[in-house]
Amino acid sequence: MTAMLRRQGYEVNVKRVRRLLKVMGLETMYPRKRRILSAPGHRVYPYLLKGVTIDHPNQVWSTDITYIPLARGFLYLVVILDWHSRFVLSWRLSNTLDEAFCVEALEEALAGGKPEIFNSDQGSQFTSDAFTGCLRRAEVRISMDGRGRAFDNIFVERFWRSLKYEEVYLHAYRDGRDAYEGIERFVNRYCFERPHQALGYQTPYEVYRLIG
Repeated sequence: MTAMLRRQGYEVNVKRVRRLLKVMGLETMYPRKRRILSAPGHRVYPYLLKGVTIDHPNQVWSTDITYIPLARGFLYLVVILDWHSRFVLSWRLSNTLDEAFCVEALEEALAGGKPEIFNSDQGSQFTSDAFTGCLRRAEVRISMDGRGRAFDNIFVERFWRSLKYEEVYLHAYRDGRDAYEGIERFVNRYCFERPHQALGYQTPYEVYRLIG
């Protein structure tokens, strides 16, 4: 940016450009690290997926949380996804980072079936008694990523990248309703319309429904 401005005749240096970009709230889009905090006293479960071949729907479900920027502020998005098919089983938006919206998404997903293993990171939402209690009552084995190992949850990370670069970053959401409609539109297209190369050019829904 500094070089471009100088070519246009403006006498600026890097520090001035950096300061002005900060004042205007402009920044480069790139994946950010999210700090994962588990709450004191919450049980952390071992990672169960090392060396496991994922070869059928409802073998492993996974979840994660990301942030969705708005014109003013941001929201949090949680999804629950079937690893084998990449099918999004449920999702929720929230303006607070508590456990309630994660539990709601989990309950919705479990209403339609259950996995053999459920994998998450060690965030306090997923280690809470409310969340793990739902899984224990459904007799689901609980697996959790190691700290700093985002790629233990690679399929959700890939979904986040597709969502952000194909939908979120292309639209300036005005408010929560605008964000909900945009994300719903993307999830429907991702699950029901778009063939995936890794799935033999089937859609996630076509692969997931094979269990029926």
